[in-house]
Order: sequence, then structure tokens, then C-alpha cells
Amino acid sequence: MGAQTLFGIYVLWVLLFDFHHPRAEPYLSPFFSPLFPAPTVLGVLISPGFFVLWSPLAFRASCYYYRKAYYRAFFAPPACGMAPPSALQRLKYKGETVFPMVLSNLHRFALYTAILNIAFLLVDVVVSLYTLGHLYVGLGTLLLALNVVMLSAYTFGCHAFRHLAGGSLDCYSCSWAARTRRTLWEKVTYLNERHGLFALVSLFTVWGSDVYVRLLVHNVFSDPHLF
Repeated sequence: MGAQTLFGIYVLWVLLFDFHHPRAEPYLSPFFSPLFPAPTVLGVLISPGFFVLWSPLAFRASCYYYRKAYYRAFFAPPACGMAPPSALQRLKYKGETVFPMVLSNLHRFALYTAILNIAFLLVDVVVSLYTLGHLYVGLGTLLLALNVVMLSAYTFGCHAFRHLAGGSLDCYSCSWAARTRRTLWEKVTYLNERHGLFALVSLFTVWGSDVYVRLLVHNVFSDPHLF
């Protein structure tokens, strides 16, 4: 949980204190895609990232992989065969039947918003390939593209998407549609078996993409690129 905690702190810092320049042409930070106008409420400028990050946050927070991680790290029960830490023994673990854990059951709905979020990020990659009418391939383009690939592997390997692909079928060979769904289910299963790996890798690709854009924004270095 160390990486996730540090990532959460970083995201909060960006949203609150370093959101004024979310774009370093031709790149847009994945934390702000799609880019909304920053509203002002009671004289305070609100980060546009708040209109975006609720979707991936809801998806990851309700993800089965992350639920296992933070249940064991913060709430209990621990893994089988391990005595729970004494500080956690006093907790009355009730699974996902009470608030706020019951909200985890909204995971399948968070999946739809996460897929939409990936679509916006893919558009950002395509847009970054063309600057002033010229083909532009920079290191940032490759990072943003890698981020889309890893987020797609994580999202489409989700248990909820696996159920959408092949769930609720009594016979896989009874029709062309059922056979097609079985083929898709097998491919999703391949991703699902590596769901934890893609969850961790995609966390670092989205993190790294924002850091890269932020370094360009603050003129730490120039983007290596080819026209």
C-alpha cells in the first residue's frame, strides 16, 4: 500500500496547489483529461482535475485487487493463517454490508466511466501526434501512449468487464454470439489473471505521465522529439 498512499498524496498536492498549468504543448496531463474550465466558487479557483479524477478514483477504490490490498493493510481481516495485528482485533469487520464499504458494489458502474476516461486519453495521444500541421513524435507521446495501453490492460482485465464479456451464459457453443463472447471472455481472462500487475504498472504510468508533463510545464527540460 506504500505506492498507493504516496500516489494519493501526490494527486492531492497537484489538485490543490499545482493545477494552474495542466498542459505542456502538445501534451495534456492525464489528471486533467478532458480539460474543463476552472470554476471560481466564493472567490476560490477550483481545480478542474476534481471533475476528472473522481472516475479513476472510484474505479480503483472499488477494484477487487485494491480492496484486498487496503482491507488487509488498514481494516482486516489479514491473509489466511496470519493472526491480525492487535490494533485491528478490536475492529468489527462486516465486509461490504455497511457504509462506506457497501459503495464498493458500484464497481461495475465505475467501470463504464473508466472506459470513457481511457477514450479521452487516447484522443490526447492522437492530438499530441500533430502540432501545427506536422507529425510530432516526442518522448511525451510515447509515455502517454504507454499509459493508455497499461490503463486499458488494467481496465479491460477487470472482474466486472470479464463478467460482461462472458457472464450469464448457460451454453458457450449454442450460437455464434455465445461463441464470440467466449472468445472475448478468454482474452479478458488472460488480462484478469494479471490484474494485480497491470493495476500496479498503470498506477506508475499515469503517475509518470503527469510528472513528465509537470516537468515540461516548469521548464525543467525540453521534450525530445522528432518531426
